[in-house]
Amino acid sequence: MKVEFDYTRSLGSVLSQFMSALKQHSILGGVLADGRVVVPPPEYDPVTHAAVTELVPVSDFGVVQSWSWVAEPVAQQPLEKPFAFAQILLDGADAPLLHAVAVDSPADISTGMRVRVRWAEQPTGTIRDIAWFEPAGDAVTEGSASMEFGAPEVTGMTSPVRLAYDYAASPEETKFFRGLAEGKIYGQRCPKCEKVYVPPRGACPVDGVPTTDEVELPDRGTLTTYCVVNVPFQGQTIPIPYVSAYVLLDGADIAFLHLILDIDAADVRMGMRVEAVWKPREEWTTSLDNIKYFRPTGEPDADFDTYKHHL
Repeated sequence: MKVEFDYTRSLGSVLSQFMSALKQHSILGGVLADGRVVVPPPEYDPVTHAAVTELVPVSDFGVVQSWSWVAEPVAQQPLEKPFAFAQILLDGADAPLLHAVAVDSPADISTGMRVRVRWAEQPTGTIRDIAWFEPAGDAVTEGSASMEFGAPEVTGMTSPVRLAYDYAASPEETKFFRGLAEGKIYGQRCPKCEKVYVPPRGACPVDGVPTTDEVELPDRGTLTTYCVVNVPFQGQTIPIPYVSAYVLLDGADIAFLHLILDIDAADVRMGMRVEAVWKPREEWTTSLDNIKYFRPTGEPDADFDTYKHHL
């Protein structure tokens, strides 16, 4: 399963200058109320809460204060081979910066080792302009290039947020997903209150007892509540406006979220009767995505009293 979106933010005066400096291969630290220099610069002093307004250049050389070995890097980390994450105290700073150090083995890094920045070949105005750190060897500290503080070049940034994970389905969910691969929708009924849950939950949240009774449900039902999507977003595949709605399948007591298409968004309404539109059989997998969307059946709307308890 994958959850991903791009988070776009404005940087504000402090981080705009910091990121603009990185793009020019320079590192800025923020001067706190007690005179300490911190990298990256915070927008507010952590003790006095006063706005940080003074930024000063620091060196792109530093000292490893502590480190941890990463034997199996994951996607989006600075290096694709094993490396170390380290707390690095840059010359001219009073607090360490966490970043990657490119060394071949744990034997090649130690506390107190001198390191220097390896700059990215194509600067982007983000923290990734520092590609990683590497042992400084006998290199002489050059100091960070000074820069004039005019209007910052970088004022915003986009941070992709991605989470991919393997989902371990319960026995009840396994039956549900395998049923979808056969074009069937399975729910489970609570033996005490007789509510039918779809997708099945394994236990009734009302009574706390196992939902052992299996129920096959039709692929049509009633639209209960809905939202008209009017805001475009990156990766969007459906033209706006479109409707995302909760569908209460006939015989179920819990509605689930899905798309409503084949109807003008302005004509969608509560109580509308809808039916599933399935993907072609050869595209079916063990996923609710087998149902492309729901569409109106043309039947008369359901009476409000039949679904008012499911809103």
